[in-house]
Amino acid sequence: MITQDDKTVFTAKNGEQITLRPVREEDAADIIESVQSIIDSGTYIQKESPRSLQEEKAFIKELKEKDNFYLGVEMQGKVVGIARVLRGELLMKRHTGLFRTWLTDSAQGLGIGKEVMSATLDWCRKNNLHKLCLTVFASNEVAVKLYEKYGFAIEGVQREQAILNGKYDDEIHMAYFF
Repeated sequence: MITQDDKTVFTAKNGEQITLRPVREEDAADIIESVQSIIDSGTYIQKESPRSLQEEKAFIKELKEKDNFYLGVEMQGKVVGIARVLRGELLMKRHTGLFRTWLTDSAQGLGIGKEVMSATLDWCRKNNLHKLCLTVFASNEVAVKLYEKYGFAIEGVQREQAILNGKYDDEIHMAYFF
């Protein structure tokens, strides 16, 4: 793994070079395409449609202006996943962050999630966060196990909070304390 200038390059399990780097406005089209592919595959993303190009560019710009974390996972020159941490906006909650991440199907199972998690936790430590929160669907067992492996604890469960593939699914609230 090579780290330089806010960029990390590593080799995935399939031998491909993966770059983790801050998302840029010019990544908006890749992000939209990737989000749509995840929605189409019916996997675990809390979106029913991607943002428009203008909305995604504005979102990227806003996150940067608010000093939040928005990491792109680049594979073969395209962004195929993201991780982001939105800091608490109120002063009383500024020590917390809300974590969201996703990878397209083509980027899953290659060890990328571990690298993304490490980069995210490193950013949180450097930025003095005390608590990182997330939600995950109970049926997404791979993600739940990954989060538990990294030290996230279950804080609560909202039973039958979502309908995924025609079935009720619980939404698990988890947190990591630094």
